[in-house]
Amino acid sequence: MSTRTTTTRRVAVATAVALALGLGVTACDSDGGSKSSGDAGASASGSAGTPKASGEINVFAAASLKESFTELGRKFEAANPGAKVKFNFGGSSGLATSINSGAPADVFAAASPATMKTVTDAGGVSGESKTFVKNTLTIAVPKGNPKHIAGLGDLTAPGVKVALCAKEVPCGAAALTALKAGNVNLTPVTLEQDVKGALTKVELGEVDASLVYKTDVKADAAKIDGVDFPEADKAVNDYPIAALAKAPNKDGAAAFVAYIESPEATQVLTAAGFQAP
Repeated sequence: MSTRTTTTRRVAVATAVALALGLGVTACDSDGGSKSSGDAGASASGSAGTPKASGEINVFAAASLKESFTELGRKFEAANPGAKVKFNFGGSSGLATSINSGAPADVFAAASPATMKTVTDAGGVSGESKTFVKNTLTIAVPKGNPKHIAGLGDLTAPGVKVALCAKEVPCGAAALTALKAGNVNLTPVTLEQDVKGALTKVELGEVDASLVYKTDVKADAAKIDGVDFPEADKAVNDYPIAALAKAPNKDGAAAFVAYIESPEATQVLTAAGFQAP
């Protein structure tokens, strides 16, 4: 074989190798980086394992979750462009009754295990509920605390008007537990159907104090002060969440519940004053 022929073959082989390498680089670059085929496979596997959602997702949630869940709903929608989260906030007991009566809900986030049990016992929960945060009571007073309330005992002072949640509502049940722990006999001037109602009475100046959650006072810090009291440790509420058995959007329900249990959602909730489970 001539020297010229050998040289020509070598050039052809080198050109082929260069083209092959060039195609490989092009394939990597078209994927936005220089990942190996093994890395790309791992990335695809990770994406497949992340719950995705689409369509409308109806979430029934305790009133005390309003600010946090509204923010989390926006974040969830941003991560799931085809999804729309619709919230129904209210007293957990009333929400449970609505769910058991056939209201079209996908997810229930309650302010106590007792109200979640109402739905679970009726066969309304898909799988099991799980506690995702905890919450603690405080005494809500107007800015500056004009009545100088320092603890539960001061709520019984002459002329002090107090609002509580109704005993059927988790914040009301917790308030009764705390008052009993402090051996305080209190007659409220009003019983509200959710914690926001009790807080509003203070905002409007209709009462001098109310027993609400720390998260509610923190969310309304411009208008309300909070007075902590030791008996609150005896009445900490667990907040369970569950996808519902008759959820119109089962995939969306599962995805939203998974998101609320994620580290990102927990960070938002603890920043709002909730306690990690």
